[in-house]
Amino acid sequence: MEFVSNGYCFACGDKNPHGLKMKFQVDPEKQTIHTEFTVEPIYQGWDGVVHGGIISTLLDEAMANLVYQMGYNAIAASLEVRFKKPAPILEPLLIQGEITEVHKKLVKAKASLQSKDGTLLATASSSFVRQGPKNI
Repeated sequence: MEFVSNGYCFACGDKNPHGLKMKFQVDPEKQTIHTEFTVEPIYQGWDGVVHGGIISTLLDEAMANLVYQMGYNAIAASLEVRFKKPAPILEPLLIQGEITEVHKKLVKAKASLQSKDGTLLATASSSFVRQGPKNI
């Protein structure tokens, strides 16, 4: 199975009217990705705080998008998120990700979420299972 995007991904799809429409910058040589993203109140949990599921989505998308952009035909097998501090809504958040390991059947990545002043808000790690012939 080859994974392709039709533009309706909740996190990065530009055709999804309810999606986040995240845009990333990728450094193929370093196998890293980053973006700045501001979360709207519709995605809050407690008043003024980004919902934990949305934080997980932001981190997951950074890693999955990077794996996709690097040409690894893979799908997430695990995701671990660590929440460090509450993430504020309506403030720019910095999201970074990198591929940490590449094996025949597995790609591993990590990501972080920081406030504009550099405060670490959350981290994540993920394993992706490779599905076939693309970029083996």
